Amino acid sequence: MGPIMLDVQGTSLSAEDKELLEHPRVGGCILFSRNYHSPQQMTALTQDIRAAAGSDILLAVDHEGGRVQRFREHFTAIPAMGSLWSLAGEDKTQAVKLAHQCGVLMALEVQAVGIDISFAPVLDINGISEVIGDRAFHQQTDVIIPLATAFIDGMNTAGMLATGKHFPGHGSVKEDSHIALPVDSRSFNDITGLDLKPFKVMLDKGALSALMPAHVIYPDIDKLGVGFSAVWLQKILRQTLGFDGVIFSDDLSMEGAAVIGGYVERAEAAQQAGCDMLLVCNNRKAAVEVIDNANISNDPSSSRRLGKLLKKTDMDWAGLAKDPRWQQASRFLENFL
Repeated sequence: MGPIMLDVQGTSLSAEDKELLEHPRVGGCILFSRNYHSPQQMTALTQDIRAAAGSDILLAVDHEGGRVQRFREHFTAIPAMGSLWSLAGEDKTQAVKLAHQCGVLMALEVQAVGIDISFAPVLDINGISEVIGDRAFHQQTDVIIPLATAFIDGMNTAGMLATGKHFPGHGSVKEDSHIALPVDSRSFNDITGLDLKPFKVMLDKGALSALMPAHVIYPDIDKLGVGFSAVWLQKILRQTLGFDGVIFSDDLSMEGAAVIGGYVERAEAAQQAGCDMLLVCNNRKAAVEVIDNANISNDPSSSRRLGKLLKKTDMDWAGLAKDPRWQQASRFLENFL
């Protein structure tokens, strides 16, 4: 599988989309709201994407719940993860059950239209970051950890593997890395004791098959943003924390990545730092530039890791309502809404 994940323009494939998807450097495609009209249309689109690629391609979406849920009509409205604790009346047992069933619902529905993974869950703390906010489970790690564990268990029950983001934590910086480059000047010990804690616990459990680093600079550790830092990705994540799953770059079109240079330089730096797959989204010119000019490789180890994320289920949308896992999760969620 190639190292580039790009997007397509509409609800069906254009000739240019097809040409890009069949390029050997392209190994992934991320879907957005603009690509969705109905479950049946999305199923046809994902089938066409796989056919155009001609080989294994990883299909992904940001479908976290709350304000980050790309598909709305006909899909269950998953609550924001930050609302689960209060919806459950701050009852840990109920909140854990609710998180589990939300994970089941999200993963079953996303896979039923032909998509392999949702980039979820968010393991950041709900701190001062407005772009994170209620995308995070809670302000306190002792609440985040059991809820995230349950949500991931739910995803796994549905057959989907989990992607934790935004390593090692985006919640303690105010700036939005989509439009700025956040800098977090705290010490490594401070980060380890708070933001990194949910990630470390999930890694120790073996619960994460993939991670997405934050476009944030932590100057006490490295002058480079995490997604471009071999210190973070190789020394800390791979060696110290023992992670052997997929590392996705966050979108290289984000302003938080611009400090590295142009799109070619960003892609090269991200792969050299240790990213297995490079996201170039919402900028077709940049995607073409990276495909044509970046000095990046199709690494066999990365391809092996990425292949593990491909969905194993043949469940389709028509069969979803008959699935007892979906029925149980749907009924459970209705009790809280």
